Amino acid sequence: MNDAGVRAASAAVRALKALARERADEVELFDGFTDAELDAWTVRVPPDVRLVLREIGGLETQEHDYRFGPRGRAVFGEGYWTLGELDFGEGELVVGVGDDGWGPVVGVNASGYDPDVTVEAADFVGWLASLASRLADGVSERPRAEVTATASSSVEVAEGTDSELAALVGRGDPLTDLVDLRALPGYPCAIAWEPYFSTAHNTADTGSSEVQFRFVGDGRALLLRSVVSGDFLGRPVRRHTVPADAGPRAVAGLRELAGRHPGFVELEPGCSDADMDGWAVPVPEDVRAVLREVGAVRVAGLPGLRLLAGTDGPAVDPELHRMLGGDGTYWPLARIDSGRSGALVQIRVDRESGQWGYALSVPTTAKELREYPEVTLVAESLADLLLTYVRLAGRAAERPDFAGRVSRDSRWMLPNTGEPWPRPAPVGEWAGSADPLLAAAAELPDGTHAADLRRVPIPSDLCFYRAAGWPYAARLDRLHFAAGGRVAAAVPARRRAGAGQD
Repeated sequence: MNDAGVRAASAAVRALKALARERADEVELFDGFTDAELDAWTVRVPPDVRLVLREIGGLETQEHDYRFGPRGRAVFGEGYWTLGELDFGEGELVVGVGDDGWGPVVGVNASGYDPDVTVEAADFVGWLASLASRLADGVSERPRAEVTATASSSVEVAEGTDSELAALVGRGDPLTDLVDLRALPGYPCAIAWEPYFSTAHNTADTGSSEVQFRFVGDGRALLLRSVVSGDFLGRPVRRHTVPADAGPRAVAGLRELAGRHPGFVELEPGCSDADMDGWAVPVPEDVRAVLREVGAVRVAGLPGLRLLAGTDGPAVDPELHRMLGGDGTYWPLARIDSGRSGALVQIRVDRESGQWGYALSVPTTAKELREYPEVTLVAESLADLLLTYVRLAGRAAERPDFAGRVSRDSRWMLPNTGEPWPRPAPVGEWAGSADPLLAAAAELPDGTHAADLRRVPIPSDLCFYRAAGWPYAARLDRLHFAAGGRVAAAVPARRRAGAGQD
């Protein structure tokens, strides 16, 4: 038992009870809980917190309402308990409820243009003692942070050198940041952080993005996840690093899965260099190394990938072919049919360098793409896409219902399935850019919108028609891809003088 913590808890209770007696019109204390009630909670209540909660179940002042238990409220979850609301319901004050104690106490207000995350105290009893002291001094405002710490990308943490933190985030997520709560310079501590979505640009939908947060590692860290829904992305992300040996690693992983699960993972043999030499696109060595070994991939529940040339590859409508750039600009991998819509999955090919770039998908019909121009970023490369298949299949193989499990993870290959939206910008915004890719895009025809896909999540949905600046009722003439899909642009069809839009 932590005697110092118990003494601090006892002192905080005495101070609050004295305030409630002396200023009954300003401070009201709620009844505490019985030991039977505390024992029934789904979280452990340590001795110092238990001492408080036997006497006080919460308090209300003229400015705030704090509740210390689940009476009439939601149950504990995600490693924290909500103590009260902040800023007229825009934010929450939460406390971690790990096995080693209650703490830290964090104020989270992630709405609007000025998000705020502040770690107010290291533990619940310390926060309560500070609150009692402020109330005694007649101060009702939250404490002002004098020090700052910076949140880190969870992908950066996962790929970093701190093994303890890396274990808390697993593979990491491009839209999730981590706050290391054991490495703060003091309290209260402001967290330098912002969501990945932006409400600064209008879309065709009503924005409803939000931030989800949870404690991990028994209060060691706080995870802040941006759920981008109806808004555009607001800042670049840290993507997972594609390993230098992604191709050989993907081939080995697919072969291992096909050997262990032949009913769910099937591979076809690759082809010779002589065959690849006759294709309509150049095939660089890193791609050849894969295609010599594997010609097609079929994973139950995922779209089949046809990697080689031939009549059994996915058919492409001639007008769609033109809109995608024509011969030598892409390599089709799969056609996905889903109800009335579908997707053509392809690898973009850089004509200048001959390199194979990003894996993208677009609607399968020219009419749909013309009316609703959109592109989905699927992977950074063919090898990256195959590694994703290995990861999904490997995860599904550990559970029952292999095909059903995998198929639930595959909607990201279809356009506009609710993934984050990069903002399509009028290319005129990039005029004079020091970035050669953006500067070149600025030379495209007026009305063209484009997006830089180099630092957006995978998958991402690039919906040109959702941008407020996309010409009303415009129809797409063609898509333009630079550097193997790293910049994607939509060029609208020109209006005829005196004519309406077709």
